[in-house]
Amino acid sequence: MDFSQQLQAQAERANRALQHFIGELPFQKSPLVEAMLYGTLLGGKRLRPFLVYATGEMFGVNPTALDAPAAAIECIHAYSLMHDDLPAMDDDDLRRGQPTCHIRFGEASAILAGDALQTLAFSILSDTPMENVALRDRLAMVSELAKASGVAGMCGGQALDLEAEGQQVDLDALERIHRHKTGALIRAAVRMGALCAGDKGRDALVYLDSYAESIGLAFQVQDDILDVVGDTATLGKRQGADQQLGKSTYPALLGLEQAQAKARSLCDDALAALAPLKAQALDTATLEALANFIIQRDK
Repeated sequence: MDFSQQLQAQAERANRALQHFIGELPFQKSPLVEAMLYGTLLGGKRLRPFLVYATGEMFGVNPTALDAPAAAIECIHAYSLMHDDLPAMDDDDLRRGQPTCHIRFGEASAILAGDALQTLAFSILSDTPMENVALRDRLAMVSELAKASGVAGMCGGQALDLEAEGQQVDLDALERIHRHKTGALIRAAVRMGALCAGDKGRDALVYLDSYAESIGLAFQVQDDILDVVGDTATLGKRQGADQQLGKSTYPALLGLEQAQAKARSLCDDALAALAPLKAQALDTATLEALANFIIQRDK
């Protein structure tokens, strides 16, 4: 199975898990639950669930035990996009080539659906059976996801991003925004996959953290590049939206060629971070392929 097939297979697995967990909720077919389904199953790469599966499986964890953390982190990501698209924030009307959730269901339903997905994430992590996963590791995953999605992570990064609109920020400030807004959840995905493996995974966290921080920033650099060179049809969202909002981006600060070089350098850093794990006879091929995919993708 080549990497694109792996990516597709794990995306389909994550989608089945999401459908299962949302399908167990009350008020099925209500606008609230329909908005939750729409926001989570609208498409996308399922990068964060993929990282949970790839990291856990590297340590020999059964994929069934990884379904809960994979679905939980995608619930958080989906809710963040639904709220990010609202008029009070980025005011986007297109997401993954389809109308955004608030355009389709109204602002109130989009807000409530996002809120409900956030709480669902922690219900999934708390209640779902995870074979051979110790209680302390389950609790560590709950804590990890809470920190990564709160003020110390995604929400804090979004606040910094909103404050920076219409201003020219320097490179350090831009990296601070994206290490929180985008990088924190990517790091959490890797850590949650490792925590499912218990002590084996915990022992590798120092290397996996370095890997995750590099690919998290590389992902955002590539996003900024695509906002310049991509097209709306391929991206599934408005090309040039960052420029219209007056956001500082890596191409704006560094120039396009230097931004591309930075993405490549971050990918190299990610691959170097995996070298000690490879030396321990762990199969890092999937994580390596993902690092390269992140800077080569066109959407």
